[in-house]
Parts: sequence; C-alpha cells; structure tokens
Amino acid sequence: MTEIVPVTGPELVTYADELAALLVDTVNGGSSVGFLAPLDRGEAAAWWRERAASVEAGHHLVWLARDGERVAGTIGLVRPPLPNARHRAEVAKLMVRPSARGQGLGRRLLTAAEEAAAASGVTLLILDTESGSPAEHLYRSAGWTECGSIPDYAGDPAGVLKPTTFYYKTVSGPGAPGAAQ
Repeated sequence: MTEIVPVTGPELVTYADELAALLVDTVNGGSSVGFLAPLDRGEAAAWWRERAASVEAGHHLVWLARDGERVAGTIGLVRPPLPNARHRAEVAKLMVRPSARGQGLGRRLLTAAEEAAAASGVTLLILDTESGSPAEHLYRSAGWTECGSIPDYAGDPAGVLKPTTFYYKTVSGPGAPGAAQ
C-alpha cells in the first residue's frame, strides 16, 4: 500500500531529485502545474529545494505518497503570510506518477491535505486547475465548489494560454463555525 507522509524541509531536499522526476513526468504528460515543457530535471530539482526553507518554517506543507522508497505522488498546502488570511490555504502541486494513476492516490493525497488543514485551524481551501482537465472531476467529486473561470490565465506545457477554473472547499477545524470548543 502506498504510504502518504508529511515531509520536513530537510526531507524535501532529500527527495528533491525524485520529486523533480515526478514534476518532469507531469509536465511532459500535459499538465503544466506552473511549468513549461521541456522542463529540465535539474531546474525541477532546484525548484523543490528552494521550497525547503518555507516547508521548515511551516508556510508550505508538503506530503509524499511513497510506494516503498519510490515517490508516487505529492501535494502541497501554501499558507498566506498575511494576518487576515491565516484561516485559508492553497492546495498546490497535486501530482501522481502516471503508473500510479487511476488507483485513488490523487483522492488520498487531497484528503490528507484537507484533514491536515482542518486540524491546523485552516477552514478554507482554494485551488486552481486548467479548465476541462481530468483534475476537475477529482475536485468536484471530492466536494469542491467551482467559483469561476478566467480565460487565458496560464499556459499549458507548450505555452498555449488556457482557461483556469478556481475552486474552494470549506473544511472543519478548531475555531471553525460549529467546531467543538
């Protein structure tokens, strides 16, 4: 069974090369997740390593799905630094290795992030994805609410501008309306 675990900043550095391979596979497979193809693996590893300090500070949370010692997927939560935004976080970089897709791993990663967010007091999650992408089915079926689309918001891996759809989900947590005090 694939294990989903949170990682520390130093662990993120340790896994940077494997995460880079996952990121490159994801971009080459047609999902930009913020990057253009062809994505250099060294550039992808550097991007992950650059997140380590933010992970260590607790501003960026990252989980790995490990199948044995191999990284099969990842998801992140980014917490805004502003005092009036401490109740929310953005889901970022949900990726599953192509060979592990279709087995519920994306849903398990999303659930892990949602549960951790609620446990930490986050009550509102947001995310965006390319309109019409397979990811939209996952988010809708997991109870996320579409709140709008912006045309030409981001480029696909080839740099072609595509519309992006934004979603939100309210999660329960300490301090949330209706939460046990």
